[in-house]
Amino acid sequence: MQGMGPGQGFWTLLSQDDQKALAVLGIRRDYQAGATLCLEDDPNTHVFILLDGWVKVFSATNDGHEIVLALRGDGDIVGETAGETTGRRNATIQAIDAVRALIVRYDRFGLYLEANPGANRAYRRVVTRRWNDSDTMLRRRAVTTGAQRLAALLLDLAERHGREIDGTIYLVMPLSQEELASLAGASRATITRAYTNWRKRGLIRTGQRRITIIDLKGLRQVAGHQR
Repeated sequence: MQGMGPGQGFWTLLSQDDQKALAVLGIRRDYQAGATLCLEDDPNTHVFILLDGWVKVFSATNDGHEIVLALRGDGDIVGETAGETTGRRNATIQAIDAVRALIVRYDRFGLYLEANPGANRAYRRVVTRRWNDSDTMLRRRAVTTGAQRLAALLLDLAERHGREIDGTIYLVMPLSQEELASLAGASRATITRAYTNWRKRGLIRTGQRRITIIDLKGLRQVAGHQR
């Protein structure tokens, strides 16, 4: 079983030497599913590099609802932006499944980037991609349906974290339907209807926390992708 493409996360973009140099600056810590890595409004003292597992990044509304802002997985860096802005966490980060993370103090991480040009380039690449992703998402919300945004989200997750065997893509789905709806900017009813429709059309199969993409071209057409 092969991944669909090269690693997209910060850690996986680093050379082995840069990984070793960063590893000695931090500590490794394991989190159980549901554990909180950091809370919104906490002081930003360190960054997390995810070595294994998934986390969700979310913000709570005044009435207690969660707005899922991002989903991060193996190799991703999280918790880094607040140090460049307010100095406080702008979201809560919670483990979805078992997570192993490398925790590095924010000041040490900044010095590390200055001393390692390759790592600095990798970091800039990740940050630029995230800004581009955010801009694309905002533009799409103005001209797409909830089902189209869900299809685009599944395609993105499949590209970054899916596994392909003979043209069929297997994806462990780390979010509930309600969380997926929040991230896609859609209602849960929209998610349910879309899944039912796509199963009937032979585009996907669904299981508990799993999605199998059978017809990649068809799902791309649903999302409005031309390729």
